[in-house]
Amino acid sequence: MGQLTWSRTYFILPQTMVVATHKRKKYTYEDYAALPEGAPYQLIGGELIILPAPTPYHQKVCGRISYFLRDHVYREELGGVFDALIDVFFEETETYQPDIIFISKERVGIVGEKRIEGAPDLVIEVISPATAYYDLRKKFRVYERHGVKEYWIVDPEEKSIEVYINQGKKFLPAETAIKKGTVESQILKGFKVQVEEIF
Repeated sequence: MGQLTWSRTYFILPQTMVVATHKRKKYTYEDYAALPEGAPYQLIGGELIILPAPTPYHQKVCGRISYFLRDHVYREELGGVFDALIDVFFEETETYQPDIIFISKERVGIVGEKRIEGAPDLVIEVISPATAYYDLRKKFRVYERHGVKEYWIVDPEEKSIEVYINQGKKFLPAETAIKKGTVESQILKGFKVQVEEIF
């Protein structure tokens, strides 16, 4: 798994990345849905995980990427863009709130009344020390297995963006830019992001 070495600092003490974890038998979506509205949980691997609120800088980075993505998607009439906090249901023990997702107009049927029902076409996660363990390991594998077509990992600390493309339910690295340069989507033709405009 070459992508793990890329964020080497985040795997030394993974237990420090979780603010709170509630364990028993595996939790399901039914348990998750029974939580108070707005409760800061994600259902990851059958555990209810509380992750800390994003920092202002995290939000700024998300906002910039979302702005460029929305502009391209809506100008070209390609589908819809959604930001956290929105539930994306993958299976009974896996419901996440990715930072940014894109769903093509051909697959708009997965947008339900209360949640997204299945894999978005594109998922973008802006990582932090608190979320990297999940974004780069557990969620990475679920996104891969369920057929997310493209996965962007954005690291504000390293000022980097990595693009993975899904081939045969396996993510393969497509592009990387660190501190400067441009990355381009493989599934959204013409959508490019210049790193200097994001960080």
